[in-house]
Amino acid sequence: MTRSTGTRQSSTSKARTRAAAGAGLLLVGALITGCGAEPGEIPLSEIRPESSTATPEPTESASPGVVGAANTEAHNGLIVSRAYTDATRTTSAIVTLGPDGAGQHQVTQPPERARDDRPDWSPDGSAIAFDRTDPKTGAARLWTVSTAGDNAHQISQLCDTSSATADCANEDERAPAFSPDGKQLAFSRSWGALDQAHNKQVQYSDLYLMSPDGTNVQRLTFLTNDKPYSGTVSNPSWSPDGKQLTFEYRTSATGQPANSRAIYVVSVDGTGLRQLTPWELRAGERAAWSPDGTQILFTTYPADADNAPGGGIYTVHPDGTAIGALTPAPSTTFYGTAAYAPDGKSIVFTQAPAGSGADLYSMRPDGTGVTRLTNSGDKWLSRPAWGTAAVPPQAPQSEAPSAGPSAAASAPASASAPASASASASASASAGATPSEAPTGGASTAQSTPTQAQGQSKTDDNQTQDGDDN
Repeated sequence: MTRSTGTRQSSTSKARTRAAAGAGLLLVGALITGCGAEPGEIPLSEIRPESSTATPEPTESASPGVVGAANTEAHNGLIVSRAYTDATRTTSAIVTLGPDGAGQHQVTQPPERARDDRPDWSPDGSAIAFDRTDPKTGAARLWTVSTAGDNAHQISQLCDTSSATADCANEDERAPAFSPDGKQLAFSRSWGALDQAHNKQVQYSDLYLMSPDGTNVQRLTFLTNDKPYSGTVSNPSWSPDGKQLTFEYRTSATGQPANSRAIYVVSVDGTGLRQLTPWELRAGERAAWSPDGTQILFTTYPADADNAPGGGIYTVHPDGTAIGALTPAPSTTFYGTAAYAPDGKSIVFTQAPAGSGADLYSMRPDGTGVTRLTNSGDKWLSRPAWGTAAVPPQAPQSEAPSAGPSAAASAPASASAPASASASASASASAGATPSEAPTGGASTAQSTPTQAQGQSKTDDNQTQDGDDN
């Protein structure tokens, strides 16, 4: 399959995007049908224990000697998350905390009303990539920062500010994800005119790859190339061997089906595009691969009001078989993004009882042993990722007044949970039971939402207009 490539150009050459999203791509995009553009559906009848197939063989770890390569004995280091820094929930920062929830530390210092979000660890734990939404323009850009909070800087964007071409209209870049060898970043990009009749849905949205310094840009997917305004592509996640990526495709009001969402898989060369989860499940946000490559973790969201309960956390084999629930169904709890620990023996996830703010929890890969990690629901900690960065010997209690008190480990939220990963077993489990200490602050601030990103429809991500509460 053909795809466009490009390198960072000087300001005199205008935007790199002309090579990545210009008229030439319209011809290239026509070839997408030869690369698996018509993904197959997965019937809901498969979501049962009988549908399980043999567990895939674990993938080989990254090659030794490569910067950030996976180790055979993974170290569970710090967890990174997004957290609000003000009571009105208009400003958010990137924070880190220990595996037990202690030592919460604010890593980024965003301007007032800016939103730092969707963090991801470099493989060696030395840096964090994230996106920052500008409070004036509503556009998101990609940033990196060291684990200690030093050297925060923006990765130069695809379109320069002086460009007025169609390729750069309403241009937005977000959800960066490091490759396992640390040599590439996958990210989502949206651009083009807005559909004023349908919630200002952006014209085009697809996945891109580039080097961490912003060079060697390649467009990876062409889902919206021949179907403008059909939806938003976002939240990529790499397989442990670096050969595939999962991502979320969220359809618009004019998409097929309308206003839905699913997880897709694509090879790193752009071939093999296929749908991984059925539309009926409404799977979204960033999925997570298990370190051995045998499972993919994902979260589902109901088609109700923002932050509505009723979703859950699931696993699926990379071939789309053996979908099973780790949390109880039906649920009275809101669940957000989940991620595996580096050693694969734990999962960190977001959970919020109805009417309350969100906190971080952990559980075993089979859904048992649910433990509450934080007790700061007013911050709405969400979108966690678990890395290898070392936990400081003496974690600070509070690094920034705006970040609020540090989170401490709490008692387990549940004494029992599903004994297996199947949906039928999880229906009677209590893994997602409402915590005994319900966090406060989330309900009273839920009506204060950030400015919607320009060029990003309400279908771009999840919850509170721009997907800020997962």
